Amino acid sequence: MSTAAATRTDSPTIPISSASTSREAMDAAVRDLQAQRKAWTLVSVRDRIALIDEIVPRVLAVADRWAAEAIAAEKIDPASAAAAEEALVGPYFVIRNLRLLRRALRDIEVHGRPRIPGSIRTRSDGQVTARVFPYDVWDQVFYTGVTADVWMEPGVTAEGLPQTMAVAYHPDRSDDRPGAVALVLGGGNVSSIGPMDALYKLFVEDQVVLFKTHPANVYLGPLIEESFRPLIDRGFLRVVYGGAGEGAYLCSHPGVDEIHITGSDRTYEAIVFGPGEEGRRRKERDEPLVTKRFTAELGNVSPVIVVPGPEGSWSDTDLRYHADNLATMLANNAGFNCNAARVILQHSTSPQRDSLLDGLRTAFRETPTRSAWYPGAGDRYDSFLKAHPEAESYGERAGGHLPWTLIPGLKTDDRDDICFQTEAFCSVVSEARIDAGNPADYLDQAVAFCNDTLWGTLNVTIIVHPSSLRDPAVKDALDRAIANLRYGTVSINHWAAANYGLVVTPWGAFPGHPRTDIKSGTGVVHNTLMFDRVQKTVVSAPFRVWPKPVWFASHRTASRITPKLVRFEADPSLSKLPGILGLALKG
Repeated sequence: MSTAAATRTDSPTIPISSASTSREAMDAAVRDLQAQRKAWTLVSVRDRIALIDEIVPRVLAVADRWAAEAIAAEKIDPASAAAAEEALVGPYFVIRNLRLLRRALRDIEVHGRPRIPGSIRTRSDGQVTARVFPYDVWDQVFYTGVTADVWMEPGVTAEGLPQTMAVAYHPDRSDDRPGAVALVLGGGNVSSIGPMDALYKLFVEDQVVLFKTHPANVYLGPLIEESFRPLIDRGFLRVVYGGAGEGAYLCSHPGVDEIHITGSDRTYEAIVFGPGEEGRRRKERDEPLVTKRFTAELGNVSPVIVVPGPEGSWSDTDLRYHADNLATMLANNAGFNCNAARVILQHSTSPQRDSLLDGLRTAFRETPTRSAWYPGAGDRYDSFLKAHPEAESYGERAGGHLPWTLIPGLKTDDRDDICFQTEAFCSVVSEARIDAGNPADYLDQAVAFCNDTLWGTLNVTIIVHPSSLRDPAVKDALDRAIANLRYGTVSINHWAAANYGLVVTPWGAFPGHPRTDIKSGTGVVHNTLMFDRVQKTVVSAPFRVWPKPVWFASHRTASRITPKLVRFEADPSLSKLPGILGLALKG
């Protein structure tokens, strides 16, 4: 690894090793940020917009190198279709985040709060929802038929909703507020996670940021230092490097006021309560070592609820599309996503069950295996095969690759099954059947199973054919399911991970987890409309999307589209659309 340097404006340059940053350098970074934390709260909205305007072209300038570094780190063949992911899940999402923050800040400058682009509704139970996607005309072009609604926590009224938005920018906020230093511990699996978490702390929560790279994507440090230079030069951002030791030192540092992590619940608990047996006992007594405000986006055993359709309602094209959809939910990023499909739920007598499983098997056979690059993948994979030797594997375990692996036919009454309680975080997905009298009963049982048995509350996907909704009982059951599922994202027909990429929407766990049972975490990120009391986001898409979504593993032109999408997001224009849409139609 190369050596990077962080430039400070008020003290000599501190060399930062890509392996670790010395304690002296970390202390200096914290001092710099403490000195500037109040100054950041006084930066005007107009000046914040100007900062974003400086950063966007800088991110664009490093975008190709960013994607190439990620491809190399994850041992992806640069000529393969999988290589297309890295431009999308790295610089594209970060630039989109910046562009949407800029629009929100412009609204705050003019109107005092971000503009909600769609309707605000009060449900019959009193819960308020806001239609936030599509956000603009470009969203309508690229996400035809897709909508997203943010559901607020009970108690928020339509009249009071504006007061829960952009609270850091309210005019009655005192100029005497001291600000805060937030430590962001970057996620290692997706390269946009850490930078976007830092942007949330800066522009939504009004805190200066100490960003520690994850050892799995340490290459991000120099890229962030180069592209976020305007924030670094003014003392509002610092980048440091290291592993668990450096992270632990910073979490307990008296100059760090708040912490945000994307990672695992075990890492969260080790920070809050300490490692080992003593940490376990502290957790039982709820005696934390770290009592600072601590937000976290953690793991999930992500379910996919497949609603059975009437006999003959799913065409062969439907089955192929959703087999591809399901395969992508695992194959993307080699299975190293907190939102990867882990448990596919089906009605035991669904007319589509066997055909959909066969289609999934075919899709796995046709999808090249990926390098199991994320630490610990092989051991996790082996633990699932030990528990389920009947698992079906597609592809070879060789050269550092793991095969796509399906564990079908699980019984939902075995609540302690490893597939239900442990996030595989590798190339494993299971399928479980539910015995129910009819599709409406099935949906009710599936919701109860997801809420009460599966571990985590981050995201859930529901796949339902339009013909199923012609039955009023099924339609009512779907409405109940959306309302009752205790997940931060509920997505209909699209993979729930799409909500991460919409960016305007909040991303995080269902609220309410105590630190002694943190599960998928606490707090949200992205959320560029800056809602302060979010319960969940509901995404809805057509049963089949055309053209094929660019993230599908089988997309034939994704590697040519994604660089164009990055450039489009940095500076949207009609002139750039034909080249993108032409390739999309060939996908």
